Amino acid sequence: MVSSHRIFDGRRLLVLLSLLLSAAFLATTLGSYFVSRNVIREAIIGRELPLAASNIYVELQKDLVQPVVISSTMAHDTFLRDWVLKGEVDVSEMNRYLQEVKTRYGAFSSFFVSERSASYYTGGGVLKKISPTEPRDAWYYRVRDMEEPYEINVDPDLANQDAMTIFINYRVFDFAGQYLGATGIGLTTDAMYSRIKNYQQRFQRTIYFVNEQGQVVLRGHNGTPASTNLRERPGLRELIDRILQDKNGGYQYEAGGTNHLLNVQYIPELKWYLFIEKDESEALAPVRQTLYINLAICLAITLVVLMLTNVSLGRYQRRIEEMAATDKLTGMLNRQAFDILMDKLMADSARTARPVSMLMLDLDHFKWVNDQYGHAVGDRVLRRVAETLQQALRKSDIAVRWDGEEFLVVLDNCALDEARQIAEKIRERIAQVVLEVQGQPLALSVSAGVSQLRGGEQPDQAIRRADSALYQAKDGGRNRVGVAD
Repeated sequence: MVSSHRIFDGRRLLVLLSLLLSAAFLATTLGSYFVSRNVIREAIIGRELPLAASNIYVELQKDLVQPVVISSTMAHDTFLRDWVLKGEVDVSEMNRYLQEVKTRYGAFSSFFVSERSASYYTGGGVLKKISPTEPRDAWYYRVRDMEEPYEINVDPDLANQDAMTIFINYRVFDFAGQYLGATGIGLTTDAMYSRIKNYQQRFQRTIYFVNEQGQVVLRGHNGTPASTNLRERPGLRELIDRILQDKNGGYQYEAGGTNHLLNVQYIPELKWYLFIEKDESEALAPVRQTLYINLAICLAITLVVLMLTNVSLGRYQRRIEEMAATDKLTGMLNRQAFDILMDKLMADSARTARPVSMLMLDLDHFKWVNDQYGHAVGDRVLRRVAETLQQALRKSDIAVRWDGEEFLVVLDNCALDEARQIAEKIRERIAQVVLEVQGQPLALSVSAGVSQLRGGEQPDQAIRRADSALYQAKDGGRNRVGVAD
């Protein structure tokens, strides 16, 4: 303490320390800003945008995924298939069925197109007869020939004054696998536009949907991409093939002098990609402001700290060293302290040729204690065992919490037979410990393995032999001591 007092009383040293701390702080702060910028960017790409995507996907379960499920249910409906197989005799039955689907699920439209009769049925009756030569019927023949069970397509709805509608077109097969036609429901695009706009306002992100060809198929009215084909959009055209191949991930690209952060999530039910973008400069603006405020606060705190350094640094240093060398739960030495002390002990042992032994102890049935009573009781058990263990050792011995419920003891100037006796004494003391848990007594026991460090041998080798003897003691019934040599 005397030398420490002299050092921190020196004005020149204190001034030098102040200059060094100030310079280091400024350099670290300036460097940390650029590091923080990258960390924030990674956080937005890796956590913030994916979280927004997950929240939006949950809402899509109702907005878009549910209509796919409804259309699938219609395509596999026994009534619909039986009605077609019976010859489509009573058209009113199909009309009522489609009207009921539309009413029950709040769909904009519902339909069935028969392959046999080429009739286009809606809740209001037969809308028309489809024809391969009619351009507006091309969707049906595309659906008939595709391999996928359904598609999502945006088209004018003939049954509703050509209102732009999102159709879920689902293929229908009979019980023998023969194609019967196409069925499904429709949602108005205006309603979806409003939903996406709502998403954008709530999450403060640009949100849009892209199909498997890289074309924007659905977007809100604000913040829309410059091109419906992302292969033509600056910045994205170099990434789009990779994005479509990866299906999910975080990306960034530059366009118009702005860095954009992007998260993409593939929605297999829709066969669309959900794109969520954020302008990086906008995201970093409050962070930069916060950084400046923190800089001013930290500078003020640094001045206060420097004023108190000469009276507090010594105490803090000792506390830090103690924390670095001890296990927080048990107060025993940790592996870092063990390595330092063991190097010194090995050097002393080599000079004086005195014996060194190792004890490896392991709590019996500790996993059962954790499972039965919880980790709080397990921690209490570890602290009690550590306390009992330290009371049973000499001042020259080194006791370390090794791993979980394992403890390592290094016995200096102690031969194998004496080490075995010490291990037995420790085992007996711990066996006498009884804790009260939930009003019931809990007896404790340990198994131990003993080994002696051989000439020219490294500590790790002796520890492994002690560990092997420990497992022999475990296999022999627990609550006993095994000797390695």
